[in-house]
Amino acid sequence: MKFTQFADKFSGQAGINSLMDDLGKALSGDQPMIMMGGGNPGHLEPVQTRLREELAAIAADPQAFQRLVGIYDAPQGEARFISALKDLLNATYGWGLTEANIALTNGSQAAFFILFNLFAGQLPDGSRRQILLPLAPEYLGYADAGLDADTFRSVKPVIETLGDHSFKYRVDFDQLQLDEQVGAICVSRPTNPTGNVLTDEEVQRLHGLACQWDIPLILDGAYGSPFPELIYTEIHPFWDEQVVLCLSLSKLGLPAARTGIVIARPEIIQALSGANAILNLATGSFGPQLMEPLVRSGEILSLSREQVRPWYQAKMHKAVALLQQELADHCPWMLHQPEGAMFLWLWFPGLPITSHELYLRLKARGVLVVSGHYFFPGMPDDGRWRHRHECLRVTYSQDDELVAKGLQILAEEVKRAFTSAS
Repeated sequence: MKFTQFADKFSGQAGINSLMDDLGKALSGDQPMIMMGGGNPGHLEPVQTRLREELAAIAADPQAFQRLVGIYDAPQGEARFISALKDLLNATYGWGLTEANIALTNGSQAAFFILFNLFAGQLPDGSRRQILLPLAPEYLGYADAGLDADTFRSVKPVIETLGDHSFKYRVDFDQLQLDEQVGAICVSRPTNPTGNVLTDEEVQRLHGLACQWDIPLILDGAYGSPFPELIYTEIHPFWDEQVVLCLSLSKLGLPAARTGIVIARPEIIQALSGANAILNLATGSFGPQLMEPLVRSGEILSLSREQVRPWYQAKMHKAVALLQQELADHCPWMLHQPEGAMFLWLWFPGLPITSHELYLRLKARGVLVVSGHYFFPGMPDDGRWRHRHECLRVTYSQDDELVAKGLQILAEEVKRAFTSAS
């Protein structure tokens, strides 16, 4: 039996495959694991209460239940949800959207697979395009979403030291070189894995470059505004027809519902909907139908701002305080300024072992994190930039006591690595 190159690509050890495999085995295995690796949201009771109420209402309404389980949606997605979201965003931000500007996908990962292959790869004239990631590290789920091996091009960041044990990545616009091979610019905001939030000025500069080269600026807002609003600094949501804005219901508390949202100009939505029809026939109805009343009333925004964001922000502060206590000045360590999402990005300058070896040691002790080396798609690993092998992504979304225990074990292993090498 012979496989194609397509099969070889998707049966290989991609970073996202490794992460999801680890999570699945940890949940089904005999050894208890502290889950600090993936982006699974925590279980926030006010959100779950509202979801149970809406689910009960659907179950009690025969017509609504029939729509939920017995009718295919159009390839563009559930029409009532799209209409409600269009009205909400226009009323809140004045974006002037129509239904033709919005499509749904079976999760954000599916959306990015389609979008990246719409704008990168071989053009009809034989030329080739890439996706430019202006700020690495960037989401590991992007890395293997392109069908071509060279789908991505990324740029090293400027590393700005903010104080003791604190730093921030910034876009290095001096090194950001665009040419005819760039088919789109893509950045997550907040950034997964670092929790970095691009400033409004940085977004506008990227938007200016997108306009100059007549390419899309893809903004991944899976953790951002207007929902779930996991942003702890002041920014303004942004969209116009040069922008492809990607949102998600996952981080609100519906990761299993697999609902991605793409807001873009109509021709992009039409192409994405066509890919939806071929790949999935239709998108799932569960997430959109469950959340449509909260979107129509605007409650999705107040729930995000008044419940979801404060809850995660409080968890972030607890995790940071514990790290400062456990690591103190015992070894070299830096924490990216946590401005959003649900991750801490740790950098251990001069780490005597690789971040992957540190990940393995932590896994052996029942703590799952993610090695930082996965998060540099589009950047060849020639061994000259040690930084990418000195970082870890840690999730603080789960139970506070387990997170605290996991961080204590992490600190022990890091200090042991430095001590053993001295």
